[in-house]
Formats: sequence, structure tokens, C-alpha cells
Amino acid sequence: MTRFVRHDYDVLVCTTIIESGMDIQNANTIIIDRADRFGLSELYQLRGRVGRTDRQAYAYLLLPPMGVLPTNARERLEAIRRYTHLGAGFKLALRDLEIRGAGNILGTEQSGHIAAVGFELYCQLLKEAVARMEKKDFEMPRHVDISFDKTTFAITATNGRTALGIPTAYVGDQGVRVDCYKTLSRMISVGEVDSYEVELKDRFGQLPDCARCLLDYTRVRILAQKKRISRLHVRDGRLIMDTSHGLYKNHRNEVPRLHNVDGASQLKEVIEFLQNLQS
Repeated sequence: MTRFVRHDYDVLVCTTIIESGMDIQNANTIIIDRADRFGLSELYQLRGRVGRTDRQAYAYLLLPPMGVLPTNARERLEAIRRYTHLGAGFKLALRDLEIRGAGNILGTEQSGHIAAVGFELYCQLLKEAVARMEKKDFEMPRHVDISFDKTTFAITATNGRTALGIPTAYVGDQGVRVDCYKTLSRMISVGEVDSYEVELKDRFGQLPDCARCLLDYTRVRILAQKKRISRLHVRDGRLIMDTSHGLYKNHRNEVPRLHNVDGASQLKEVIEFLQNLQS
């Protein structure tokens, strides 16, 4: 090992012991033989042994023909190929859990068939059940019926409506794009959205207009949940909100009207309105 670091040898033939944390910054290429026999976490750690400096790194996974590989091996290799971005370790861990199974605690013996409700929903239900047993307050996010007549869930604006979405030109990988949508759907505070906006800019560059509007839409949803609003519709410039006390009206006993006419500006105006609205 010392001679390899000193460049006495150009190639180091070794076992998976290097996954335990060998940090050789000059190493820029790793060749993994029979990668189908390794676990997902092993492949992730082995791949991390190269690319530890500013030099371009390469990881070659040698495999038998794909047709003879078992399904779980193909799924592991697809996951290691997909998750290459910064911070992908957590996503890989979740994918590994889904491929290998969740064991006894989350498996069928104690928990029924987790696939029937989906892993993420199951975790949310489990968290609620544990909090109830520990007599802690836990409130599931309230559903809010939200619609803006000047917005549409798309990546291209149509019929004068503002688009809400993440375009393929901004996030090319379909799996990463889906992860972005799922991350936004789970957020419960405006601060989380603000932090995620910074992360997206750092990973993919400046946000396109439709993605920025999608983040604003998420902020509207979160603020409406905080204010215990069950329905929020914008129709013909009017802000229609249903609360536990009935239809919301201003001090003039009227439904509030928005000053802006385009979807992007209406989103920002509604955010400001909700932030100033007393619960």
C-alpha cells in the first residue's frame, strides 16, 4: 500500500478492504470485477475510493451478460448508475432497503405487506403510531385543496397560464426529477423550501421560471396548512379560502381580491397575504 501511494506501483490489486476508508487522492480509476456479487452499499463505498480530488475519476464495473443476472442485481447496478450526484448516499440507502427488504420490523411478520401502501407512506404512518404510543403530539399534514386559474402543472405555459414544473432541460435524469417532486411534497415549513431552492441552484444552476413558481406553489400549500385552511382557490382575481370558521372575508366583509393578473405574481401575492394572515 505504501509503495502504491509513492507511485512505485501503478496498479493496486486488492480485496474490498479498501472500502473501509482508504483515501488515496492520486487514484483516479477503479475496476470492480463481478460487480453483480457486491451489495449496493459496498459498491457505493468502493466507487468512493476514486475521485477524491479535482481529477476526473472513472469506475468500471465488470459484469456477465445482463440477461443472466438476477433481478435484484440489475436493480442494484441501475441504482449505482443513477445516484451519482452530491448527497446521493441517503437515496442509495433507501433504494438498498427497498431492494433487500426491510427485515422483520418493517416486514410482513410484524407489519403486513409494506408494498401495499408504499415505503414512504408506511414510514409516515409508523412515525405517527410511535408518537401516539409515546404520548407525543404528532399532526399529519393537512390536505389543502389549492387551485389557481392562471397556473398549470406543466413545464410549458399554455393558454396564458403560468407553468409549474421541473423541465428536463434543467434536471435531465428522470429519477432525480421525480425525487425533486417527492421532496417538495414532503416539506412542512417555508424554511425547508428556501433551503431546497439554494440546493437546487447549487446542483443544477439558476432556476427556470416554471421551477421557481413550483417552489412558490409549495410555499402557498405549507402556509395554508399552517393557517388551517382547507380550500384555497384563485378565480378571476378573487382569493377564495375556506377555514374552520367558514368562508374567509376581509374587514369589509368581502372576499379578498388580488392586484396581480399573471400566475407567477399571484403566487407571490398569496404567499405575502398568508404570511400576514392571523391564524
